[in-house]
Amino acid sequence: MKFSPLFWPIELKGKFISILDETKLPSKVSYIKVRDYKGSCRAIKEMKTRAVGQVLLVFYTFLLEAKKIKRNKNILPVLQKVAKAINATRPTLSFKFMTDMVLGWVATGKPLEQSILGFLEMLKGRRIKQAEEASKLILDGDTILTHCNISGLMPLIAEFCRRQKKKIKFIVTETRPYLQGARLTAWELKKGGFDVTVIADNMVAHVLGEGKVSKVIVGADHLTKNGDIANKIGTYQIALLAKHFAIPFYVICPPPSSFASGKDIKIEIRPEEELLEFCKVRLAPKGVKGYYPAFDVTPSELITKHIHLGVGK
Repeated sequence: MKFSPLFWPIELKGKFISILDETKLPSKVSYIKVRDYKGSCRAIKEMKTRAVGQVLLVFYTFLLEAKKIKRNKNILPVLQKVAKAINATRPTLSFKFMTDMVLGWVATGKPLEQSILGFLEMLKGRRIKQAEEASKLILDGDTILTHCNISGLMPLIAEFCRRQKKKIKFIVTETRPYLQGARLTAWELKKGGFDVTVIADNMVAHVLGEGKVSKVIVGADHLTKNGDIANKIGTYQIALLAKHFAIPFYVICPPPSSFASGKDIKIEIRPEEELLEFCKVRLAPKGVKGYYPAFDVTPSELITKHIHLGVGK
């Protein structure tokens, strides 16, 4: 199976972690090096990597820091400090689920490296299975609308469809203001040899109304117990429109958090410069304020089907 570079964009290489710098795509494929947990936290906050890349970075950061600790020394206090720093990086993403898992392994005496690498290998397999399950929902001739980026899963879904002799097309929203759709999803789909069209976020109602879309498939950064999701800002309005036009709305989900519903999710407010500027060029008049909630919450009743990852503790 051929994978997009975004499917597994992080690698632990001895004394540093190699991170595919998603902020440089598609103009440049480059990697940055991180040598400690502070660098990892900075990469997360600056969105050098996102989605599954941040998940991988969390686990590899624990391995990186654990290797620095002398043999026979109690590593739990050190890793607790690492976990606290990671958990404070982005409020909407459920990193605590992962950091608690790692601290639990350490507290119960399980081999850390074996536990982490084993979990990540399972994660890789489950993500492939998730893409295969999503492909079964797609019919020959379908056009899929997607928003933001699902870390390599969309071209993998398309590849499964291709193997099933289904010809499909994609419509990708730009995903303002960070342009993950135009920069990342369109890039990886085109790289995989698939038919892809980019539209502005404010064209969704018109395009759905024209009957150009068969299905909507998006990812999720947070899944609550009742099935609500948090995903990139703009997902909620697409779900409302899909409901209005009777178009199936599917969500590629992470494991559920401990939160009861979407009301419990704290929405991250990103720096206003990310909205008011692009490539350090000012788009709005000086003195104008910006408001950039990075995520919104889509209630479960708008979701046709959750496509679950199926990874638990």
